Amino acid sequence: MRRARSARAVASSCRAGWTNIPPGSGSTSCDDIQVAAPILDIRNLSKTYASGLTALADVSLQISKGEIFALLGPNGAGKTTLISIVCGIATASSGTASVAGHDIVGGYRAARTLIGLVPQELSTDTWETVLATVNYSRELFGRAPNRAFVEKTLRDLSLWEKRNDRIMTLSGGMKRRVMIAKALAHEPEVLFLDEPTAGVDVELRRDMWALVHEMRSRGVTIILTTHYIDEAEEMADRIGVISRGKLILVEEKLALMRQLGKKQLTVQLTEPLQQLPTGLADWPLELTNDGTQLQFRFDANAERTGIPGLLRRLDELGVGYKDLHTAQSSLEEIFVSLVSERESGRHV
Repeated sequence: MRRARSARAVASSCRAGWTNIPPGSGSTSCDDIQVAAPILDIRNLSKTYASGLTALADVSLQISKGEIFALLGPNGAGKTTLISIVCGIATASSGTASVAGHDIVGGYRAARTLIGLVPQELSTDTWETVLATVNYSRELFGRAPNRAFVEKTLRDLSLWEKRNDRIMTLSGGMKRRVMIAKALAHEPEVLFLDEPTAGVDVELRRDMWALVHEMRSRGVTIILTTHYIDEAEEMADRIGVISRGKLILVEEKLALMRQLGKKQLTVQLTEPLQQLPTGLADWPLELTNDGTQLQFRFDANAERTGIPGLLRRLDELGVGYKDLHTAQSSLEEIFVSLVSERESGRHV
């Protein structure tokens, strides 16, 4: 397993044009390996609305077949916009994206057939039965009926016993399972999960984790957005962080964890602060003399670093930031460290 992850990291680095090959990979340069074409290839994607709001800014990302990629970021960071563009729900202002070589605009039908999408919100006819809505989703993509596949999918999601129930009668967690079944109905090669476990209980979250691993074993490539770092730690091969429309970090999970050994996080602010807001008084923060940076000291060896809570607190206070990095990092090593949530359910 360790060898496979290293190979994936090398391939991802080479596709991105990097020359620093991850240590322990067994390769010293991109010439030493053959790089397979990514199943999802996003190049310089931007989205600006008529109001002038920039939702995405020059995002480039390549994802390998069979990879589980977690995209982390606060609300409004651009996660859903990125997914919507790739899935054909929204249009980009500039840039390109392709799925298995099919451009999402020029080859929309071929690209969309390869994609399954589980959106944040319930988007199905709640008067329909579970079985009917899953069968319809399969037919919508031109797939021939396959009772065995549909039954297995529903059983995997603990929906088989409720196959004849109307969706409106189901609990919120079961409705979320129906959305996943719909997305899998046409046997996609790439599955987008947009906040798949938001608002569901811990037991269902863990069931979904197991399902994601099972889908990957079938060869499905999975891209999930989440604000639960334990979710990313459990499932992802690589982690990306997006903030204010910019992809500021893409890193192999294990390499990211190694980087947590550094003990000072520097937050470069969008606008200078005259003084530290009172709402941050309880945090071990220092504001630089010019007011452009916050410096946060943390124990990297502790079980909880407090970084996720700090980023959320900045968002709540309306304190914008455009870059995050450790004091010793180069610009190429900029990262955001998002760790786990407290057992009580309060994020730290």
